[in-house]
Amino acid sequence: MPLILVSGYPSSGKTYRSNQLVEHFQTKIQASCEAHISRLSVVLINDQTLGLSRDVYREARSEKDARAAEYSAVKRALGRDTIVIADGLNYIKGFRYQLYCEAKAVQTPSCVVHVGAPIDQCRKINERLLNEPESDGGYQDDVFENLVYRYEEPNGMTRWDSPLFTVPFEDATPPFENIWNALIGTEGGLKKVKPNQATVMKPAAESDYLYELDKTTQEVLNAIMGWQKDHVGEVGGQVPVGGDQVDLPASALSLPQLQRIRRQFISLNRQHSLAKTRIHGSFVEYLNSSFA
Repeated sequence: MPLILVSGYPSSGKTYRSNQLVEHFQTKIQASCEAHISRLSVVLINDQTLGLSRDVYREARSEKDARAAEYSAVKRALGRDTIVIADGLNYIKGFRYQLYCEAKAVQTPSCVVHVGAPIDQCRKINERLLNEPESDGGYQDDVFENLVYRYEEPNGMTRWDSPLFTVPFEDATPPFENIWNALIGTEGGLKKVKPNQATVMKPAAESDYLYELDKTTQEVLNAIMGWQKDHVGEVGGQVPVGGDQVDLPASALSLPQLQRIRRQFISLNRQHSLAKTRIHGSFVEYLNSSFA
């Protein structure tokens, strides 16, 4: 069933909005006389349910483990009769893409709810939470500022961040009915998503699939690094790569940056195997989305 990704700055009120969604959806499910609605349940996944403290975001390794814990919990919870609300920072667009792929792999819709609180307001809330021992607590100042700096705002123009519902800080509630209709539908059966070649688990990969996946992605990276070497001092621009086009960002790319994106792509497609002819184009598309 549908996946709702809640995203926003630290201490922006994501858990408050998530609890509003849980309460509204549970009430709507209990009041329904339709069998396909009344059998639904709502699962909330966040740092509290996973037993994670705010300190995990201080170090890269512990933060990576925290994301892995959320990813695993969401993947386990996704099912035919469950609405999953992932209440976390979800501030990395590559991580949102991974969760989008997991939802699509089980043929269920997803959306992103962006809690749009101003940074200054989040900072005030965070300071208050730090001084309230009975609360879940806020983030230490240095951790808070670092997370704000690294936040990658959802973009409704990308397929993994759409449909995108932005909830301004002043609004009393999220747009409940719009979210429900986008994920569940207004009438008839539940919405289903047709999986694409990138998310369908194939019975068996082509014999040299992993070799081609590794080789093709590395060739694309080599082309980008070669272009940067020949155009020292230039930033941005478009790099033709084997019939496709990579749109470079406005800052120079390092090899470690590119290798990290490459590893993410390989990890996503190691099991959900693409046709070998689509590896090149799909990787270029993934790079462009990461640079956007």
